[in-house]
Amino acid sequence: MPIINRVAEFHADIAAWRQHLHANPELLYDVHETAAFVAEQLKTFGIDEVVTGIGRTGVVGVIRGKGNSDRVVGLRADMDALPITERTGKPYASGNAGKMHACGHDGHTAMLLGAARYLAETRNFDGTVIVIFQPAEEGGGGGRVMVEDGLMERFGISEVFGMHNMPGIPLGEFAIRTGGIMAGTDQFAIDIEGHGGHAAMPHLAVDPVIVAAHIITGLQTLVSRSIDPIRSAVLSVTTVNAGTAYNVIPRTARLTGTVRTLDEDVRTQMEEGIKRLAPQLAQAFGANATVKWMRGYPVTVNAAEQTVFAAEVAREIVGEERVNDTVDPTMGGEDFAYMLNARPGSYIFLGNGDSADLHTDTYDFNDEAIDLGVSYWVRLAERALAAQ
Repeated sequence: MPIINRVAEFHADIAAWRQHLHANPELLYDVHETAAFVAEQLKTFGIDEVVTGIGRTGVVGVIRGKGNSDRVVGLRADMDALPITERTGKPYASGNAGKMHACGHDGHTAMLLGAARYLAETRNFDGTVIVIFQPAEEGGGGGRVMVEDGLMERFGISEVFGMHNMPGIPLGEFAIRTGGIMAGTDQFAIDIEGHGGHAAMPHLAVDPVIVAAHIITGLQTLVSRSIDPIRSAVLSVTTVNAGTAYNVIPRTARLTGTVRTLDEDVRTQMEEGIKRLAPQLAQAFGANATVKWMRGYPVTVNAAEQTVFAAEVAREIVGEERVNDTVDPTMGGEDFAYMLNARPGSYIFLGNGDSADLHTDTYDFNDEAIDLGVSYWVRLAERALAAQ
């Protein structure tokens, strides 16, 4: 079936919610107005239960179907924005200085609200749908905090699904893959200690800048010579800090950067490699180096069974030829990974068309994608909880 007719009938309402959210962006866990708006809308739909404060400022809605099944499916959207000054010029542009919905979370939240409204009206399923509105995806780990707050156990969730818009994928298309679809996002800091001195007498110093340069070069070999070429890793040194004067060799230098991987074994291999290589290279020059490794979001891993199912649902909405079920993974990170580590499920991309890129000051969610996203959520819930 294509777009659900009833969903299309309240497209204007969903678009209005989306644009309201866009005009009022909030960051990380400080999404109090957004959460209040979501909770109020859910109550007006007449769903069975609205719970706030899960994962600090998350909102959870409970919608029970017509049957008596104890099966429970979770559908998740993220609510937070980014610390970016908007330059779209849209009439509903951000009214909060330095904050912007530059990743489409306003669209994700509005679409899940639309699905909740439809599912509460029809209840054409046997089981329970849990709609999850998460704070702090953009670096705050809200997904992890909601899981730690007992999200899965409290609501009895057995499977969980997520969706994200994607610029560059044509409007009217979906993309998904089994296995790692988004990367683990780790950070590192390397502190190098040498021996400072006069820049005209380098033989009397141990130059940490030279050490830093060799470490930067050496780190690249971890990917090119230590990781199986069939598997993926990205290592980027993004800051180099040392020295305060032209004629002084500093005593210390600091490197920071990020590592992105699509496999937990490769992730561990990269961490161990950096911790081994940097100190050894420093010692070769008579310096010392210490490595601080900061684990970020895990790899977002789509379970095989749920991914096949999600792709089938997407094909019902847009047709066989408009669903790519072997899309290339992205090295961006996503904290829905924590929910997928807690329960099997899948994460799908919804085409945003030829729009500006995510996390840019001219990006905007494409409201023409709303009916597709809502129809996908509805059919996924109805099929996952079909009467047996």
